[in-house]
Amino acid sequence: MIFLKPFKSTYLLLVLLIIFTLSVAAQKKKNELKIGAERTEIYLPLIKGKNVAIVANQTSVIKNAEKNQLVHTVDSLLSLNINIKKIFSPEHGFRGIADAGELIDDGIDSKTGLSIISLYGNNKKPTASQLEDVDIVLFDIQDVGVRFYTYISTLHLVLEACGALGIPVIILDRPNPNAYYIDGPVLEIEHKSFVGMHKVPVVYGMTIGEYGQMINGEKWLDNQVQCNITIIPNKNYKHKMRYSLPIKPSPNLPNDQSINLYPSLCFFEGTNVSVGRGTEMQFQIYGSPYLNQTEFYFIPKSNEGSKSPLHIDAVCYGENLSSIDSIDKLNLDWLLKAYKENTSETPFFTIFFTKLAGTEKLQQQIEQSFTEKEIRITWKDDLRDFKKIREKYLIYE
Repeated sequence: MIFLKPFKSTYLLLVLLIIFTLSVAAQKKKNELKIGAERTEIYLPLIKGKNVAIVANQTSVIKNAEKNQLVHTVDSLLSLNINIKKIFSPEHGFRGIADAGELIDDGIDSKTGLSIISLYGNNKKPTASQLEDVDIVLFDIQDVGVRFYTYISTLHLVLEACGALGIPVIILDRPNPNAYYIDGPVLEIEHKSFVGMHKVPVVYGMTIGEYGQMINGEKWLDNQVQCNITIIPNKNYKHKMRYSLPIKPSPNLPNDQSINLYPSLCFFEGTNVSVGRGTEMQFQIYGSPYLNQTEFYFIPKSNEGSKSPLHIDAVCYGENLSSIDSIDKLNLDWLLKAYKENTSETPFFTIFFTKLAGTEKLQQQIEQSFTEKEIRITWKDDLRDFKKIREKYLIYE
């Protein structure tokens, strides 16, 4: 009997340890981030027995905890006997391999046999005939929170088409990896295009669900039509959270670093400077044959993400930003530096630059040798006004 007391103490300690471990695990699961598409308990009752169309691409995935792998939302819904009639796909296509700006044909998904209708090229907006056999539309696409990233333009046109026909839209919300700041010039409506449809700054700090509410609430749809929108929110999400995407959102945004630098470096797409298309470091480097020669250089080649990249087969000198710390503002230093170094006899800026900037002022300011600080001062009032509008539509802190 003299050994019983130590044994009981050890046993009790083990039991307490197990209870503590289970408690920590339960709390962790309770606080775990859950994206809208994974919250089937909320939206399955809304689509059961209905003819469903889904706007989706390669980012439309959810976690399968049992198999520890990603499953496409379309495959998951089909396994739950949801009647999906067709798929609408945005820029880059349903599987996400097409070049930026490449025309995409309609087709059939080889895995599911479902019809795929492209919402890029000549047909950016669903037609009445394409929606005539549809009761409800699901929108499930990963955004990166930048005005010229065209998925929010696709969202606008889907809401517009469905609003006009009285078809409800459910937006399966996803975290925005660039939601923790707001920055850049606000678009002037006379420069509206598919790479900028709304009076918002370059980086707007909203999820795609919140953004959809703003489009609808501010009556930005054609003829001020209103769409019946339901948002399936993310669980345990805040704007300040850093979110790493489980799959690249488009061919030339391969990792977290490229997504973080994209708002700043995409301005180069309206210049004679390459942002690394035709390499494996897209939107993490920039360079041109017309910049000062440096130790760092790259040579763009045709690849899956860009069949005919800018300066193909030419030596481009510039900077490698792949290892810099994450930034939390729009950085104009690289653009200003490249403009000053440019030795090309042809213009540094192309007409696309104004579409990206959403204003002619930014190019004029750079040409007039404004400093970054002086440029930022001119954004101040518009950013303040936008934040007041944004506040009305926020779902998360």
